[in-house]
Amino acid sequence: MDYIKKIENEQSTPEKETFSIGDTVKVYFKIVEGTTERIQIFEGTVIALNNSGIRRTFTVRKISYGVGVERIFPLSSPRVEKVEVTRHGKVRRAKLYYLRGKVGKGAKVKEKIGASVSK
Repeated sequence: MDYIKKIENEQSTPEKETFSIGDTVKVYFKIVEGTTERIQIFEGTVIALNNSGIRRTFTVRKISYGVGVERIFPLSSPRVEKVEVTRHGKVRRAKLYYLRGKVGKGAKVKEKIGASVSK
């Protein structure tokens, strides 16, 4: 068991985890199409953080052309180039699944006052 923990600690990337639930983030995700690679940006609100260690994932939700789109990203994946926080959200829940039933302004998360976003 200690051997598994050791491998997980070696492969973990704590610098990617600088966000929390409710934050609006830009996820730079590497897409491989045949022999070419490109970076695709997925911007949305973090609605869930799941698991721990190397298996940690986070769910990002955005509204695209009036349709809600959610994507689950593994945090320690080499395909996730970087996660950039654009706005810190003020929430009181660990999971924001209630946003799925909301539309328009109701689906917005309040901004945390005094939180600075580095660019």
